[in-house]
Amino acid sequence: METLMDVQALRNRMTSGQQTVLLDVRWALGNPHGHEQYRSAHIPGAVYVDLEAQLCAGASLSEGRHPLPEPVELEEAARQWGINDGDVVVAYDDTGNLAAARLWWLLRNAGLTSVYLLDGGLSAWQAAGFDTERGEEQHCLGDVNLSSGHMPVLAIEDVLSFTEHGVLLDARAPERFRGEVEPVDPKAGHIPRAVSAPTTGNLTPQKTFQPPTELRRRFAAVGITESADVAVYCGSGITAAHEIAALEVAGFRAALYPGSWSQWSQRADLPVATGP
Repeated sequence: METLMDVQALRNRMTSGQQTVLLDVRWALGNPHGHEQYRSAHIPGAVYVDLEAQLCAGASLSEGRHPLPEPVELEEAARQWGINDGDVVVAYDDTGNLAAARLWWLLRNAGLTSVYLLDGGLSAWQAAGFDTERGEEQHCLGDVNLSSGHMPVLAIEDVLSFTEHGVLLDARAPERFRGEVEPVDPKAGHIPRAVSAPTTGNLTPQKTFQPPTELRRRFAAVGITESADVAVYCGSGITAAHEIAALEVAGFRAALYPGSWSQWSQRADLPVATGP
């Protein structure tokens, strides 16, 4: 199953009239201006997706900052974006797909197989010299039927036992993993026996994914093998989806721990490790 689509392939689909639902997930932690940036410039035909409102349930102390949305609510949102059964869906952002990967993971988990990340996102589209548009786009209401449970998920109660036999990757910045800083959550550090593998290492300077051979080399260096059980967490379950996409490009399958550090760090009874 393919994970990525390059900008030329997307351009070819658009010019040949092939049905493609294009979704713009402009979001970054601490940046509330994604919708404004979308209105200023987006790929023609792309519909804006509000990550906070449509790709997450409400934040809570028990579930974390970005819990997974309820399946019925995701299906309603997907229909609003114009998705019909059998459509090809392409998601992108302007940060190397660090946000768009959340949508990719949710739709894959919901049973869609023809869903891709636009490699390099808006930056790659513009670098190729392709036009953008301003304003707002809206598709006709779709009729897609979604389900759930098609991607592996790790529950909080299973995390510690998982680390006894599997490889748990922490996709946050190294300084957050080591516990030197914590700008958002109540405790600094990481889940014991987790391994640091910052999401930014999945990308080239041009914000495209590293080639599969380079990604395989990267993940092998942190203990990933063909037979290993792998799971990923981050701050709140957003960029961990990007790591799962990168692992898939490299040929590995991984589970998502959705609550991530924002859930784990709220629990006084759970252990915290610091250092490298």
